[in-house]
Amino acid sequence: MFVKLIIALVVAIAASQIPQTEKFAVWIFFIAVLVVFVVEGVRIVPQQSAWVVERLGKFLTALQPGLNLIIPFLDRVAYMHSLKEVPLDVPEQVCITRDNTQLAVDGVLYYQVTDPRLASYGSANYIAAISQLAQTTLRSVIGRMELDKTFESRDEINRHIVASLDEAGRNWGIKVLRYEIKSLTPPEAILKSMQAQITAEREKRALIAKSEGQRQQEINLADGEKQAAVLKSEGDKQAAINRAQGEATRIRLIAEATAAAVHAVGEAVNAPGGLQAANLKVAEQYVNAFALLARANNTLIVPGNMGDMATMITSAMTMLERVKVEGKPAVKS
Repeated sequence: MFVKLIIALVVAIAASQIPQTEKFAVWIFFIAVLVVFVVEGVRIVPQQSAWVVERLGKFLTALQPGLNLIIPFLDRVAYMHSLKEVPLDVPEQVCITRDNTQLAVDGVLYYQVTDPRLASYGSANYIAAISQLAQTTLRSVIGRMELDKTFESRDEINRHIVASLDEAGRNWGIKVLRYEIKSLTPPEAILKSMQAQITAEREKRALIAKSEGQRQQEINLADGEKQAAVLKSEGDKQAAINRAQGEATRIRLIAEATAAAVHAVGEAVNAPGGLQAANLKVAEQYVNAFALLARANNTLIVPGNMGDMATMITSAMTMLERVKVEGKPAVKS
């Protein structure tokens, strides 16, 4: 402000030294001072910003986005704050876990100014304050966990840090929105042992999966063999039943055929001339039987008098006659 007034005074003095503008030097000075007052008194605040105005060194107000007027010489814009969400990179630090393992952790913090007055006067440097507090809180949270737990509990760690920073940030006029861990890096020896453990676990799972597959395969094969045996036994049973039924049917049919043949022979014998025909048939079969015996190289013992052929034929005829007589029904008197 004073620099601009001095510039206006210099311009007026320079104008007074020029003959053509000498009589306008006073007006030039007043116009320059007016321009300085306008420039210093008008403030255009961007959107999502807040400017803190002090009057004679004391907080007056926070200018809102848009056109604002202040009194030069008395008022001045002391602080300018952005109300946008701001990411803050938290430097990497080494933490000690509950099982005494070193762990390098870094993250990113997101905050937003909610109260421009507290952000201006609550802390000399709220950015450094929340950064340092995030680091100390992170060390505290990691120190209560074991190494394996830290990899599984990122969300829990983030929540703890956000809760702690948000409570402290109320006195600084800021709100911590979230904290995200970017990396958790254990020492090289721990990494190698973890990799070996992961490899062993994967091999274990592969062996278990393979054994389960073989077990299921054997179960399936045994079940298939069992079903095949059952089906084969059922087939053998049905085949035996079918053979028995066929044999029974065959025997029944043969018996029926034999009975029909015997019945037909009996009727033929009882018919006129049947006895003579039967005698002739018996004689032919008898002669043929001996002719076959004569052609075959067999030694047989045949009962009867082989020299008296007529006697044997007569015996056969007598037998047929007896059967015929016994087969006739008795006549009632």
